[in-house]
Amino acid sequence: MKRTYQPNNRKKAKKHGFFARIKKGNVLNKRRAKKRKELSA
Repeated sequence: MKRTYQPNNRKKAKKHGFFARIKKGNVLNKRRAKKRKELSA
């Protein structure tokens, strides 16, 4: 029997990664608030 959790890095990144958060908005503003020098590579 297969385990229930089958990890997949690409799927995880697409749902919860940096660019997924950018699409929701507000990420760059939060990073500006932390006074980041470079906001995104």
